[in-house]
Amino acid sequence: MRDKNRYLQLRNDGRWHYVRRVPGKYREFDQRTFIRKGLDTKSVDVARARRDLFVEADDLYWASLSSAADGAGAESLNALQTSQAHRRYEAAKRRAMAKGFIYTPNADLLEYPDITELVSRIKTLPEKTLPQKREAEAVLGIVPKPSVNLSAAFEIYCKQIAVSELIGKSEAQKKSWRKVKLRAVNNFITIVGDLPMDGITREHAREFYNWWAGRLIPQDNKKALTTNSANRDLGNIRKLYRQYWEFEGDEMRENPFRNLSFAKHKLKDIPHFEDDWIRSRFLSPAIFKGLNGEAILLVYAMIETGCRPSELSNLKAENIVLEGDVPHLRIRPQNDRQLKSKASVRDVPLVGVSLEAMKRAPNGFPNYMDRGNLLSASLMKAFRTRDLFPSEDHRIYSFRHSFEKRMLEAGLDYGLRCLLMGHQNSRPSYGDGGSMAYRREELLKIVHPVPKQFENDLAAVI
Repeated sequence: MRDKNRYLQLRNDGRWHYVRRVPGKYREFDQRTFIRKGLDTKSVDVARARRDLFVEADDLYWASLSSAADGAGAESLNALQTSQAHRRYEAAKRRAMAKGFIYTPNADLLEYPDITELVSRIKTLPEKTLPQKREAEAVLGIVPKPSVNLSAAFEIYCKQIAVSELIGKSEAQKKSWRKVKLRAVNNFITIVGDLPMDGITREHAREFYNWWAGRLIPQDNKKALTTNSANRDLGNIRKLYRQYWEFEGDEMRENPFRNLSFAKHKLKDIPHFEDDWIRSRFLSPAIFKGLNGEAILLVYAMIETGCRPSELSNLKAENIVLEGDVPHLRIRPQNDRQLKSKASVRDVPLVGVSLEAMKRAPNGFPNYMDRGNLLSASLMKAFRTRDLFPSEDHRIYSFRHSFEKRMLEAGLDYGLRCLLMGHQNSRPSYGDGGSMAYRREELLKIVHPVPKQFENDLAAVI
């Protein structure tokens, strides 16, 4: 507000008043010409603070009147009524604060053993006229707190409650995080309805649980879903319900989704690629002719590092060390991107075809930076059309499993294996996992021989 004393008037007794003309566009809704309210203070700083609350309260009040007159429009009638109820409640809270009180529901005021608080509030109210009716509602806590539907609670959860969960995530990671949780909300709304949060009962929760139970049973030759999908939905909506009411200060509210879950369904292990398969199929770059050059290099970078595709595709130039005695990759979190876990932070030596690939990508892979889904889709399609999967269960991750199996069979130290894979070491950890020279020497025990024509063949396809 440019004029610090806008809407303020100093009376003869030295006290400040809030004085404001009703804007012309709201005259048909509000019959007052001027608004005058005593601010009960001689301090201009206190007056300004209370003035700001009245300004916000009046703006909310006029907005609610205007939206009611405009009709539902693009909004549903239910959404409009919800919006008006929220404005009225928020305006009441601000009016109460402007009078020097915290908004307290009337039922709570009446339950106070000492009536002093209630009496002091009543004394601040002037004679009853239309403008003061809203003040009475605010000071005496008569405006009911509006219900929040599940869909609205989800937006509050994403924008206010779960902020700490999103810190450090990239835009793609944020979208993925939201997508999974939104699926649970949308499924519940489809089956049960977009209910008010305070109206969701155990019966509603069981209805959602029973719907998922039906999807876990094969019907009409349709493949049944796994319990993992069901438990993820139930877990996400249970967490949303709990954290929303904790955010509202109702930590003791019973969760209707409590103890509703299915026995865990063991996921199929992703099989590894056999050494012969890798050497006969992948070490001839011509097999990838026509595929994006960065995608080809990423495949070869995976083979001798065991890194996750997302770790490689999001490498930055400063974490690709090609100079020095031991070329290596520095797997690190970024300001705008998280790693899977703390154990994922590691340094991995470059050997064999992975070293050759990274020499051609010293600045990383900009085409796939924060575009993991694109990389996955491109590689899955390329591998299937080229018949590079030995079975339907094989995936791009099979390279990672092959890397781990080779280390195990070569007798590499357990702690080193955990470090290079980015896994949590379940044993006591001593030292830093060995020097980079030591790590490279150990990886050279399992490296696939680089074909003589590999460099020329790779150059021909990227």
